[in-house]
Amino acid sequence: MSQEESSLLSRLSDAVLAMDEAETVRLAQELLVQRIDPGRGIEAGLVDGMRRAGDLFEREEYFIPELLICSDAMYAGLRVLQPHLPSGAAERKKGIVVIGVVEGDTHDIGKNLVRIMLETAGFEVVDLGRDVPPATFVERAESAGAHIIGLSTLMTTTMGAMSEVIRRLDERQARSRIKVMVGGGPVSQQFANRIGADGYAANASGAVAVATRLRQAPAESRVP
Repeated sequence: MSQEESSLLSRLSDAVLAMDEAETVRLAQELLVQRIDPGRGIEAGLVDGMRRAGDLFEREEYFIPELLICSDAMYAGLRVLQPHLPSGAAERKKGIVVIGVVEGDTHDIGKNLVRIMLETAGFEVVDLGRDVPPATFVERAESAGAHIIGLSTLMTTTMGAMSEVIRRLDERQARSRIKVMVGGGPVSQQFANRIGADGYAANASGAVAVATRLRQAPAESRVP
């Protein structure tokens, strides 16, 4: 890698971290002019900047507003670079994840952060939004060919909907091909174990690690 390319990728990462959407777009366009691989621009520039923002969020140096503005900058850069990827490159994903907030709950900030971090990590995410019935999770996961369902809630009164999703998957004998990960304020590893979920994450970065592990695990494996 030339010094010029390295410098441009570093500045692209810095622009995302600095929440500077206009500069992110300008640098992405400059990258194309310099004939630098757009895939490298996405991974070593845009995604790297978003990862750094995620690190600051975990250290409580950035908060939710900053993280969301960083993601806006990253997506603006993606809109510039993705059309120039080699044919088929945009479709190479780590897996498909259907996520949403379970029925009865409308708190979705945490779910939105998980979506951003999963997309940054290379997953295709189908976001069902909030107040999603258990049947909808299962139906959309099957129609999308999803590998993972991610369930979120901030209310103890709606946690039962998570076990209902798993029950419906069991009824359809779909657990061997669709894993379930859960998270949210009142959710714990113990609760995940009790309802038979395949994974639990306490935060957005943890959700990426869990999703990655579930995609790498043998089809019948499950967290004890």
